[in-house]
Amino acid sequence: MASDYYTGLAVKIMIYALFALSLQLLVGGTGLVSLGHAAFFGISAYTVTLLSPESGAGNFFVLLPCAIACAMIYAAVTGILCLRTKGVYFIMVTLAFAQMAYYIFHDTKLGGGTDGIYMYFRPEWRIGDTVLLDVSKPYAFYLFTLACLLLVWGFLAMLMRSRFGAALTGIRANEQRMRAAGYSTLGYKLVAYILAGGLGGIAGVLYAAKDGFVNPELLAWEQSGLVLLMVILGGSGRLWGAIVGAVALTLLQEAFQSQALMGDLATHWHLPFGLAIIALVALLPKGLAGLPETWRALRNRRSADPRAAARS
Repeated sequence: MASDYYTGLAVKIMIYALFALSLQLLVGGTGLVSLGHAAFFGISAYTVTLLSPESGAGNFFVLLPCAIACAMIYAAVTGILCLRTKGVYFIMVTLAFAQMAYYIFHDTKLGGGTDGIYMYFRPEWRIGDTVLLDVSKPYAFYLFTLACLLLVWGFLAMLMRSRFGAALTGIRANEQRMRAAGYSTLGYKLVAYILAGGLGGIAGVLYAAKDGFVNPELLAWEQSGLVLLMVILGGSGRLWGAIVGAVALTLLQEAFQSQALMGDLATHWHLPFGLAIIALVALLPKGLAGLPETWRALRNRRSADPRAAARS
């Protein structure tokens, strides 16, 4: 039982790491802070669940592209409107569109209302009757999730090193100068927004396949805030910071909810969890990924100041 718990926890961390990586493309790569990223996560999760047959396992070769396509279509439609705004207005518009998607699933029979809907059989990778990978087995699903995380991380690493990634970096640094240089910044941002939606959709599919259950809370603003915290806590300036932030935040949640570690305080875990996040963000302005750089700067400052060195 303990091994199953740790395997499930590792899968959960990897899914959220993948989700955080998709938002990292917007926040760290393009300078677009979105508070509606959960919409893509939830839409793809609902899509794969709704399309899964009630008897027998669905086929990932069909379900995964459909779910990602739905998330990307929603990103394309909403992105055209969202990206015409900037700053806090962009944040609020993305939040508004995410809440709109939330209430579609929350208030209609499509998503089962507040009760959500169940996926009775996990999808399989199969060709005809030949099963290539059965993800109903915990270890197989763990390996499959790990492979998805590594592929997405590799894709984003190559993307940010390409000319397209360099253009996104330029837009983040100075969009007005990029426009003056002849770049269609709206087009670049829209493509990045759609790609981020699709990558967030992959995380949504994995989440639905992991739990076999989806509900409207997957699209709620709290979910968007959680993944944004992961990016900020990890360090938005580095791609791997999103993974570090997802690991740290998920483990913090597990620790503060643990009765063995927190005792009776575990029933009110949100308070110490929130205080811990505030402290970490305040003490680590560059995130956990920037911790080595912060330590080096502190050490150099102490070595340059004889009085500080004497006190230490």
